[in-house]
Amino acid sequence: MATRYDTVVIGGGAAGIVAAISAKRRHANCLLVEKKDRLGRKVLASGNGRCNLMNEELSESFYNRSSRGLVKSVFSRFGKAAILSFFQELGLKTYSEGSRIFPATNQSGSLLKCLELELKRLSVPVELNFDVSGIACSPGGFRVTPKKGAAVDCGQVIIASGGKSYPAFGSDGSLFDAVKKLGHSIIEPVPSVVPLVVKDPLCHLLQGQKINASARSVIKSALGSFVKGDLLFTKYGLSGTAILDISEEVSIAMNRERVKDVAVSVDMVPFMDNEQLESEISSRIAKGWAREDLISGILPNKFQAALKDLLNKDAKNIAGALKDRRFNVTGTRGWNEAEFTAGGVDSSEIKESTLESKIKKGLYLAGEICDVDGRRGGYNLAWAWASGYIAGMTE
Repeated sequence: MATRYDTVVIGGGAAGIVAAISAKRRHANCLLVEKKDRLGRKVLASGNGRCNLMNEELSESFYNRSSRGLVKSVFSRFGKAAILSFFQELGLKTYSEGSRIFPATNQSGSLLKCLELELKRLSVPVELNFDVSGIACSPGGFRVTPKKGAAVDCGQVIIASGGKSYPAFGSDGSLFDAVKKLGHSIIEPVPSVVPLVVKDPLCHLLQGQKINASARSVIKSALGSFVKGDLLFTKYGLSGTAILDISEEVSIAMNRERVKDVAVSVDMVPFMDNEQLESEISSRIAKGWAREDLISGILPNKFQAALKDLLNKDAKNIAGALKDRRFNVTGTRGWNEAEFTAGGVDSSEIKESTLESKIKKGLYLAGEICDVDGRRGGYNLAWAWASGYIAGMTE
């Protein structure tokens, strides 16, 4: 006979751990299960090991449009102040770097340790290596069955198993099918905040070179908004913060909507407008500068050889090409390099006030398994903490 709990939380990541804490604080007989051999693997890797746990500017406007009603409702109940208070009560000290909030230790392990200590204090049972193979309705609730070992029964189940990014850490999207079988619609998950694949000679010639640039998507000739940041040329294409910040719209167009006509427009000289750049190059030509030196001091020296054909043209053409260099995108890098998932359980099928399913009573959804994705800068972890806490307040 399966062991019975009031609540079973599936997924030992950010959302799942907080959901288990939240549920147990309300006297629920709660079990937390995790498919890997330890909790919080993705938390440990977040922010390059520093864990950018939240952003000072927290609102629904930083998330995909289809999810904003859901996000707004959750943050109205457990927003910035509540999240900070939650971690302060656990003993975690934080500081702000710009608008980003980090543990004072600059170590994600410190944050995870605080969460694990609270699980221990509350005596929340944790089962590791519990790889869920199925979730079925049963009398009075649900039965959660692992690939190996005994099943568990519960009145409510909270699914916080993550999306598909970084599958080595356990978030491989394996429960999307289980949620679909329970009646939910799944918005096709695609990689988000991910490098782009570009077959362009310039990428090969400049691989390893990083510059400050502005970039925007060009999808079926429609121009996206410019985003400033780093641009890194790689052997496979383009990366860097400017590229990562426009990659979601590119990935959705190519991987979900199957659009072929996709490019990226790069302004390699964002600190000068077109007129200033053309005037500067014209002046250098008039002074008799060697063609290979026309962009010296404007772009790194490596560009002189890479752009030698362009530098034989007139000032207008040179300036135009540097301010709007088009790269045709052939794809995105895979889930192992994507920071987040765009897509998941349709947010319109989730109750905004509680995160309970509108389709299956007693089923709650939290974290990245929902079709909620935010910008870089702590927004996705903020959603994980908040949604986990609210989902844990099971009715």
